[in-house]
Amino acid sequence: MPASTASRSTLSLHGAAAHLADELQAGRVYRREDLVRLSTAVDRHLRELVSTGKLKKLAQGLYHAPKQSSFGPLPPADEQVVGSFLRDKDFLVFSPSAYNSVGLGTTQLYNKTLVYNHKRHGVFRLGNRQFDFRMKPRFPKKLTPEFLYVDLLNNLDELAEDRDAVLRQARNRLSSFDPARLQRAADSFGSVATRKRLREWAGG
Repeated sequence: MPASTASRSTLSLHGAAAHLADELQAGRVYRREDLVRLSTAVDRHLRELVSTGKLKKLAQGLYHAPKQSSFGPLPPADEQVVGSFLRDKDFLVFSPSAYNSVGLGTTQLYNKTLVYNHKRHGVFRLGNRQFDFRMKPRFPKKLTPEFLYVDLLNNLDELAEDRDAVLRQARNRLSSFDPARLQRAADSFGSVATRKRLREWAGG
């Protein structure tokens, strides 16, 4: 929405709804309960804010206050959306396309976002994006080459790649990783099958 349209939208709000709009931080994702304390009729005011573009509804009870740029409203950051949806800060968001950075010959690009977390499992549509939430006992705070190598092996059957070719390349590349870091990644994040495969490769 152009800035002029945003200004007209704000002017069309009155009273408590306009006060609530003034409290919003552009770019932030809100849960309904975050805004209850700022409104005596939160559901009516939320509908007004959505209708004027001051808020965008992402899912039931989840809203985004768009930040405006010269090209229109900017989408919310994945971390903001996921953190508000989960009510948690302990998660890892990434695309399977990140596996391509490990050098195992994978080239596919995926219109898919994985969320490793401790609370939710399933595919959820938040705004105009789909997130594949997967409950995991452990995951790193950020992506590392060793984690991506191990996780690619964990998920190989899900990927649109030549499985045998990737396995050959993964075995050939094994010695290029720091052994201690790779072992820690395998112990912490590897499936039973992945840990077994890595032991066999290391022994062979």
